[in-house]
Amino acid sequence: MTSVAVIAHRRKVLDGGLDELRKRLGAAGFTDPIWSEVDKSRKAPKQVRKALDAGADLVLVWGGDGIVQRTIDTLAGRDVPIGILPAGTANLLATNLGIPIELAGALDVALHGDRRRLDVGVVNGERFAVMAGTGFDAEMIRNADRKLKDKTGRLAYVWSGARALRVPRRRMRVRVDDATFFDGEASCVLVGNVSTISGGMTPFADARPDDGVLDVGVVTAKGPAQWARVLTRVVTHKTDKAKHAMTTRGRTIDVKIDKAVPYELDGGERPEVKRLKITVEPAAIIVCVPTSDA
Repeated sequence: MTSVAVIAHRRKVLDGGLDELRKRLGAAGFTDPIWSEVDKSRKAPKQVRKALDAGADLVLVWGGDGIVQRTIDTLAGRDVPIGILPAGTANLLATNLGIPIELAGALDVALHGDRRRLDVGVVNGERFAVMAGTGFDAEMIRNADRKLKDKTGRLAYVWSGARALRVPRRRMRVRVDDATFFDGEASCVLVGNVSTISGGMTPFADARPDDGVLDVGVVTAKGPAQWARVLTRVVTHKTDKAKHAMTTRGRTIDVKIDKAVPYELDGGERPEVKRLKITVEPAAIIVCVPTSDA
């Protein structure tokens, strides 16, 4: 008998809320799940570890990419599946995996869907499942603070993105698999594990979360006009033809920056650093996904 644990961000809302989740779990035979609620994503790992100690062999995560990332960072390397219940503002991993953004469908996937092994990236010792980077994307996430996201939802990223376009370029050196890929002024370095990122953009159209490599993009655009041309190429899935962008793939990425700047992973802001050391951990997690014949 499966022992289900729920790790829920209590501030996140999906359909009928956590009460509805309890009812649906009860109807499915899980009348007494291991239940933990947190008010901040960074409190999730402790609750995940407690759930594992209590015997959980399926962890359901209620919230957005932030709490999903914290859970993945804790569960990587364990044979315990993760079921995503996408109740956040941004649900990029769920979107990339085809998990419904509604409670009934997402819970059905978690309880009855396929189990898929996925890679994760590791940046400065912390795992991510969607993306990590510095420059434009990190500034966009920094500007889209919690109050703005709670008030305007996804529109917060539109507003903050417009501001981030004016962030000055920094001198960066990017090495991929021990070879220099870029050395110069850049406005963004992005490393992706999946194809779709914030705003529905697909800078890495061929990225797969189970191919054993990470996709790397460097943008050198300066100012709104050059950025507009880059984003047009991204939207039309022609990033490889963008004048101010370049992409590659690799297993190890080393980014050195001339000044300490913030970075982000899976939509979460992290402190300023002058170096990002990124690697891939193949097949590190198990995620519940829609059945292949769905």
